[in-house]
Amino acid sequence: MAALAALDRAFETLLLAEPAEHILQVTLNRPERANAFTTAMGRELVEVFQALEAAPGAYRCVVLTGAGDRAFCAGADLKERNGMTDAQFAEQHYLFERMARAVLACPAPLLGAINGAAFAGGLELALCCDFAYASEAARFALTEVTLGIMPGAGGTQNLPRTIGERRAKEVILTGRPFSAQDALAWGMVNRLCPPGEVLAAVLETARQIAANAPLSVRQAKKSITQGLQMDRASGMLFEIEAYYQLIPTEDRMEGIRAFNEKRKPDFKGR
Repeated sequence: MAALAALDRAFETLLLAEPAEHILQVTLNRPERANAFTTAMGRELVEVFQALEAAPGAYRCVVLTGAGDRAFCAGADLKERNGMTDAQFAEQHYLFERMARAVLACPAPLLGAINGAAFAGGLELALCCDFAYASEAARFALTEVTLGIMPGAGGTQNLPRTIGERRAKEVILTGRPFSAQDALAWGMVNRLCPPGEVLAAVLETARQIAANAPLSVRQAKKSITQGLQMDRASGMLFEIEAYYQLIPTEDRMEGIRAFNEKRKPDFKGR
């Protein structure tokens, strides 16, 4: 990719694109298997998101979606897992744990375009996004307890933080699917779109984010994410520390100049 040389190669299970300036689109590209995770996809997602963490200024916004209109991601590919030894299963799952941590560590805003079903690890991946829009036809579930396991890529932590403890316990302990309308009502997705239109809606929002001062956006995202792990007084102190790092930036001065000159600011991320 032009903005990040580390990603300038072909991937086996992912498609990378720059649909607009400063925006990276990452597409899970196994539509014939409902974009289910394989070991190869886990490794490639770790590679992509570790590269983004290492170069926080490379992109101003990242969009994550799935290929096709049937599924965002169906979770781990159970055909690949068939016949695995305990050691092989554990090794693969550790990779998926690293994948989730890498996605959560994305410094730029990460927007999910949930184009279809998001089940098991696919829902856990969607929950790693900062926020998401979904197709009206999307379905969601954490089905792990129906398979003799449990959510292990952040599901038991991110879902309760998103929809509340009691509702999350119902979703996880039953393994029962829920609709896109439920996901919207519960605050798990921000907007529903007609089938086939969710990616365009997410990209429109991504362009709005990318037009803002990138250092400000990253500091605000960090302050929200970290502040929610603290008591309010500590969170407000963290916010102020993040704020003061923006005072000496060129973008702050550009914002003031542009406002007074009645023009659109030209932010450089400096």
